[in-house]
Amino acid sequence: RPHPTPEIFAHLVEAGFNDTAPPYAALTRATDGHEVLLALMTGYLPEARDGWEWCVDEAAAGATDFAPELGRLAADLHLALSTFPGAPAGVEAATGIGTGAAMGEDAGARAAGALREALDLTDGADGAWLATRAEALRRELAPLDGPVAGPRIRIHGDLHVGQVLRWRDGYAVIDFDGNPTVAGADPYQPVARDVAQLTTSLEHVAQVAIRRRATPPGLAAAWAARARTLLVTAYKARLAARHRPDLLDESLIRPFEVEQECRELIYAARHLPRWRYAPMGVLRTWYPQEKDIA
Repeated sequence: RPHPTPEIFAHLVEAGFNDTAPPYAALTRATDGHEVLLALMTGYLPEARDGWEWCVDEAAAGATDFAPELGRLAADLHLALSTFPGAPAGVEAATGIGTGAAMGEDAGARAAGALREALDLTDGADGAWLATRAEALRRELAPLDGPVAGPRIRIHGDLHVGQVLRWRDGYAVIDFDGNPTVAGADPYQPVARDVAQLTTSLEHVAQVAIRRRATPPGLAAAWAARARTLLVTAYKARLAARHRPDLLDESLIRPFEVEQECRELIYAARHLPRWRYAPMGVLRTWYPQEKDIA
């Protein structure tokens, strides 16, 4: 199958989505009967910085004016992608409504597997603490065990603040290659998965600000909560204004957030051990000591 990025860029241009680096050309090569993407040429965005820079600055300053813009950007992206062709069997092209039951089974198994792997791979004091919260985490994931009905569209798949550039004229989302840490993930998912990745990345930004900017933990957590609320509120308002509030099942955001933190722990264990402080910091914020119910 051809690399998805050129096709996605072409669709975004056709749909009128301009909040990305404008695509100009793609260089591919046929290898063993497959088309391999070698290079992608896009427009230059002056003064661009990724979210692990500009958003950490915002967290350290306690500023949240950016959050509604991120919500609008994500909503516009999903509105454009909701008409992307090639939906899986059982999904109506016009609405993206899926069959539900199979999606629920897949989502529940995937999330449960991520939790098991995170528990297995997280060692030391962090692992011991995580084990005491395992039951609470399982309860948070429970909504994914049943049928996940509703819209499934071609999502971004790896939507975090690091994929959002702030440049001279605004914001731009980049990197449509999908999540490199999840092999074989279905590109057609509820939009809540993208939203959850974006909101958890705000939590990670707060942890980076604590560690690298000496931001007090309480202030960082309050900043993340405010930014999250503003982002989700703006996202929902944009969908409503475009007559597609049905795209978001808000009840899925929390379980997808929990699954994402499990995946962050897996990524840290396998590839970047020093990153473990971020998901662990988020989980300790979500499940403080006095609320130990495992």
